Amino acid sequence: MSAGPTPGSPMADAATATAAVEPIPPDAVPEAAGAPSPRGPGGVPRRREWLLTDAPASRSQAAWGRRYQAWLAFRRNPLATVGLAVILVMLLLILLAPVLATHDPGIQELGNRLAAPSAQHWLGTDELGRDVWSRLLYGGRITLGMVVAVVLLVAPLGLLVGCVAGYAGGIWDRLLMRVTDVFLAFPRLILALAFVAAMRPGVESAVIAIALTAWPPYARLARAETLTIRRTDYVAAARMTGASHARIVLRHVMPMCMPSLVVRVTLDMSSIILTAAGLGFLGLGAQPPLPEWGTMIATARRFILEQWWVALMPGIAIFAASLAFNLLGDGLRDVLDPKQR
Repeated sequence: MSAGPTPGSPMADAATATAAVEPIPPDAVPEAAGAPSPRGPGGVPRRREWLLTDAPASRSQAAWGRRYQAWLAFRRNPLATVGLAVILVMLLLILLAPVLATHDPGIQELGNRLAAPSAQHWLGTDELGRDVWSRLLYGGRITLGMVVAVVLLVAPLGLLVGCVAGYAGGIWDRLLMRVTDVFLAFPRLILALAFVAAMRPGVESAVIAIALTAWPPYARLARAETLTIRRTDYVAAARMTGASHARIVLRHVMPMCMPSLVVRVTLDMSSIILTAAGLGFLGLGAQPPLPEWGTMIATARRFILEQWWVALMPGIAIFAASLAFNLLGDGLRDVLDPKQR
């Protein structure tokens, strides 16, 4: 009869090391690294329990858990959910405009001008016989496209100016904030009208003009956040490790300002829509025959009492988009703003 390995002997140490590196059974971890799909009794996925655990097993699980908790907090606001649904529906409609449009938005039928809504023309026709439903879909591409372009321009600019001013302080802070105050001293629409008048009317000019007038609030918000963040311990630790000022601003300060900036951008989208539609209404934005919502209202204002549908439909679209972005912004503020928690 052979005895087992003696404790402390080389054979015992080898057996202990082998047991230490023995592979973990597949059922003990998620199917893929970080994938929220552990198996419960009977092989039923328990994603909710995996996402809401208080002791995440990996950084990926912790990240997924934070996202899921943010979604649960957002979903508790029914108005924000309605706003998100309206925005998604509008985006889907304008993306599928070539499929959903019943007529070419530029084709004129003068014999069928100012026709009431019917089976052939769902929302009627305008003063040139063009289908209002089709022009509404394609007009959403222009109006909401202008909004996206403005946001992509002003959000990074305002974030950079505010973070640099708040982090650097001194002469840079005073200089950048005085420039910001100059832009804030004028009403946004009036300043945008001045910029467009200095250029030529059109979609590009309207986007540039709105962008030049919309960045100061973001710079103010980013500066206020940076004044608090620059005194935190992790920023001091980054300085002690030898990180440059540019790296600290880009990698440590800007990401912490993003939640507040996202909320402010979402809330400002409604005012950007109204400004873009206002420029189009005044003839300084998109030019006919482009089916932009503000331009559609401008050309139809003569018939607003008799043929009400021509001006009412783009007005409803502007109202729905503005209200939806406001509701979405309120919901994001409840989720992302720590002061609201």
